[in-house]
Amino acid sequence: METNQTQPPKPNSHMPMAIISTVISVIACSIIPSTIFGIISIVYASKVNSKYNMQDYEGAVRASKNAKTWWIVTIVSIVVLFIIGIILFTSAFGEEFMDKFMEEYQKELEKANR
Repeated sequence: METNQTQPPKPNSHMPMAIISTVISVIACSIIPSTIFGIISIVYASKVNSKYNMQDYEGAVRASKNAKTWWIVTIVSIVVLFIIGIILFTSAFGEEFMDKFMEEYQKELEKANR
């Protein structure tokens, strides 16, 4: 007896975004925790196809949702760490840096006006 069961569509694995967010975290030098979050996203993304092929549709959907969640967490953590870095840099070196910058800028302006 044949059963004519149609498979539900395969959920999105989110693998490209998992890889992109992980690479961005490595380039941004936010190794911990962003890269760890990206790796978690890649692991979940890689589970989507295998679970779908084993006809574990609910597992594939869960893995897809987890992969999406973790690549979003990766991107958000990169942005948060970047903002924290800017705040720390400007609070530690802000006035001194700007004073030196303006001093050098004035020197360059004087050279250009000669």
